[in-house]
Parts: sequence; C-alpha cells; structure tokens
Amino acid sequence: MSPLHTALDHYLKMRRGFGFKLKSQGRYLLHFVDYMEQQNATIITSSLVIDWVAKDAGPPTWPTRLGAVRNFARHVSITEPRTQIPPAGLFPLLRRPAPHLYSKTELGSLLEAMLALPPAKGLRRWTYYCVIGLITVTGLRFGEALRLKRGDVDLDQGLLTIRETKFGKSRIVPVHPTTAVVLQDYAARRDCHRQRCRSTHFFTGEHGGGLYQQNLHLVFCRVSRQIGLRSLEADKGPRIHDLRHSFAVATLLRWYRTGADVEQLLPALSTFLGHTHTRDTYWYLSACPELMEHASRRLEARWETLS
Repeated sequence: MSPLHTALDHYLKMRRGFGFKLKSQGRYLLHFVDYMEQQNATIITSSLVIDWVAKDAGPPTWPTRLGAVRNFARHVSITEPRTQIPPAGLFPLLRRPAPHLYSKTELGSLLEAMLALPPAKGLRRWTYYCVIGLITVTGLRFGEALRLKRGDVDLDQGLLTIRETKFGKSRIVPVHPTTAVVLQDYAARRDCHRQRCRSTHFFTGEHGGGLYQQNLHLVFCRVSRQIGLRSLEADKGPRIHDLRHSFAVATLLRWYRTGADVEQLLPALSTFLGHTHTRDTYWYLSACPELMEHASRRLEARWETLS
C-alpha cells in the first residue's frame, strides 16, 4: 500500500470512529488518491485538487468533492507540511431547489393511486401506500422508512426507532394511533405469506426482501404522471423527498397559526426530523411565503417591544 493510501486508510478509520459514515466522501478520496498516483504526485497541491475535482464529474458534485479533499488535506498536512489546502468556495454550492409543497388534495390522490397499484390481491399496493403514507405523516427520509426493521417498529407503544440516519445518529419517532392502526393492518397482510413472514424488514417486496429505492422512485414517477403531478414528458417534478418538506412546513404553519412559540419548539422539530443543526430546519421558512410572513411579523413585533 502506498503512503497516500495508508494515510487515507488512517484518516477514514479515524473519522468513522467518531461516527461519520463518509460513504460518498470515502469513494471520492479513493478516486483522488488513485488520480494522484496516476500523475506520479506524492504531495497534495491546490492545482492538482482543482484538476481532479472537475475531471469526469458534473458541476453539482464539485463543492462536495472539494470539501472532501480539503478535510483530507488538513489531516495530511500534520505530517507533511508541504501539503496545500485549497481555499474554500472555489466551486460555489448550487442553489437548493424549492420544494413542492403538496396540497391535501394532491396527497389524497397520491395515496389513492398507490392503493390502486396492481396486482389487485398482492401486497405491493399496500406496501407503497404505507411507505408513502408514513413519510407523509412523520417527515421521515424515504431511505429511513425503507430501512425499518421489524424490531424498529413498536406499534403497541406507537414508536419507531430510526437507525442508520443521514448523520449516523439514531432517534425515536412517535406515530399517531391512527398511523399505528394502518401499519398493524399492513403487518398482518405481510405476514400471511411464508417468505414475507420470515423477513427482518418491516416493509417487504413480494418475496420478503427489502424494497429498493429505485423501485420506489419508479413507482412514484409513474403514479405522479398518472394523477397529473407530472406531465407525461417531464423528467422532473414533485419528489418523494418533498413529502418531508411538506410535513415540516405544515408543522411550522400550524404552530404559527395557533400562536405557539416557534423559536422554542423548533429544536424539537429539528430532533424529530433528524437534523444535526437547527439552521437546517430554519431553511423551511424560506420554502413557504406564508411562513416568511409569519416569521417577519414575529421579528417586527420583537423589535417594537425592544425599542
């Protein structure tokens, strides 16, 4: 193993020991070290990093690739002072796309369409109906919903244990009693089949395996076109992840409309959603004009009180 690969191996083990998954970053850094060796380079330089960042990759990935190498370069610079750490901001982040905020009518149509999926007597329709419904009422990331295991779902207590989250932290998510009833019904249907009954997954395919994210996306896109959320020719449109955005915005709106102290409640919503920083939850304020208006009114009232 070359010195660079040894340094990378040590770096990844150390960071992962602190709880960071570094899945995509690990792949990027392995490619970067391979690229350095192809160039017969032993010292990280800014020009080398910039050349690699834009090589065989689209602009959306450039900021992430740069950030991964900058962190690695800091680590390497401890033992190799000639290491250059490229400046941040060389490749600005692309603007986060505005989410689609689903109306109650759209959500109803989406769930009805999922429940009408073929085959008429199969589990498939119930599986996709429950996955989409659970994301809608809890704001889970769709990957978190698909990774649920039987032992993570306590329907007697109405609690979900969310593991393998985006930032490596587990959390407990309570569900409403009506949601628990729907999930209990799904579990009963699932366990009528011998293969599915043996599965460790909560949401299963027809033969007991876990659901693939790409299959969920394909079904969602097909159903979205069917009910008019997307045109037949459109490659882009409302996303599954926008169900999470809609849940967060609806929660904030409900708090504002009832006069709740949103500033005090926001950390609870951040924890519920699995955000590591409250600022990630504040972003939802900009996603809805009504939320921005509520927030600005609260700010104006505060300034008037202080003055």
